[in-house]
Amino acid sequence: MLELIGIVLFALLIALSIALHEVGHLVPAKKFGLRVPDYMVGFGPTIWSTVRGETRYGIKWIPLGGYIRMIGMLPPAKDDPDGKTRAMSTGRFAAMVAQARSASFDEIQPGDENRLFYKLPVHKRIIIMMGGPTMNLVLAFVLFGIVLVGIGLPQPTLSVAAVVPCTPSVEQPTGAALPSGICPEGTNPTPAFSAGLTSEDRIIAVDSFSATDWEQVSGWISQNPGAETTVTVDRMGQILTLPLVVAEVTRPVYDETGMETGEIQTVGFLGMRPSFEYERQSIAAVPAFMWDLTVRSVEALISLPIRVYELVTDTLIGGGDRAMDGPVSVVGASRLGGEIAAMDSPVVSKIATFLGLAASLNLFLFLFNLLPVLPLDGGHVAGAAYESVKRQIARVRGKPDPGPVDTARLLPVAYVVAGILIVMGGVVIWADLVKPISLG
Repeated sequence: MLELIGIVLFALLIALSIALHEVGHLVPAKKFGLRVPDYMVGFGPTIWSTVRGETRYGIKWIPLGGYIRMIGMLPPAKDDPDGKTRAMSTGRFAAMVAQARSASFDEIQPGDENRLFYKLPVHKRIIIMMGGPTMNLVLAFVLFGIVLVGIGLPQPTLSVAAVVPCTPSVEQPTGAALPSGICPEGTNPTPAFSAGLTSEDRIIAVDSFSATDWEQVSGWISQNPGAETTVTVDRMGQILTLPLVVAEVTRPVYDETGMETGEIQTVGFLGMRPSFEYERQSIAAVPAFMWDLTVRSVEALISLPIRVYELVTDTLIGGGDRAMDGPVSVVGASRLGGEIAAMDSPVVSKIATFLGLAASLNLFLFLFNLLPVLPLDGGHVAGAAYESVKRQIARVRGKPDPGPVDTARLLPVAYVVAGILIVMGGVVIWADLVKPISLG
């Protein structure tokens, strides 16, 4: 039941992100006087709609995006200033462009002549198209702010949360014992288990130094395999000194994102896990946190085609496991939201993880929509910026105003890009249905 609630809640968060993205386009478009016939969340058949003023607001069945429809998105051809096609265009692409241009001008009603998108100054067009991604960025900042400032980041403490019974191995990396309580072949009881540490203990000192934080303790243990030492703990007010020998284990090396690098290292190991407490951050920590995530998200965007290809060859065809850092659709993200809700962990931990996932998704949507290709928002921004540069050059050279950039000529490219995105999205959605990423 909790999993279903989590799926529904996360799907609603995604719908809210989509709705706010389109509001980011809608508000400046209306502010600048454009006529906006439609504001829709979703695609496909309409579930619900209502008309307010000159705009129809609605929700559609397929929650994979949304749109607003603005009048005059395509400028007329240079040899057709009033937008009425006079000659039959030849060629498939030319006919496609002419048909789209004609459909665009058929929407213009009396009184719309000065309410057309392509007639707006460049800076206003950029503000309209950047409004959507900016809303995703703002939402990401708000959600990360709630997580970092309102809840905090989990920090390990010196309190022992659990004692691992057996030294980890390739076959049993968690160090769990067999159902009989005996360690699997090739492993031994951990020093912490043998010394009698419990979840009621708080570490006071290790070896000859007083413990100040978990990083200090774990760092010393890792660097001293085989060392004979003592661990001093506070057990419900009683101070105990427990002698032990640090075990030596071989473990994989992980990078900063938590992925295995393929290397191994020999380190010291006691076999105890710390408890965590949430430590609230200052508001200044939010931009730095988002910048680090932005860098990783840009790297993920650059490698997205390769990741989708690997998803097909290694997972869907090859039967391998899903990569935890691989692409995920809104379907997969909603399933992860359900898993988070069903986790056996404190409520505050669930909320922080849930909101962090939603914030990360909005940050990715912000970056994805900035890609300078049509039909994405970044493509329209790039076209407007190019038009501004052309006009500046013409002005400096004393040439006539070249007029608006004919974005209609890029429609074939936009259709190809849209087709690629649909195929890639379909692959990821299918993978999320048949072999979803799991947090377990």
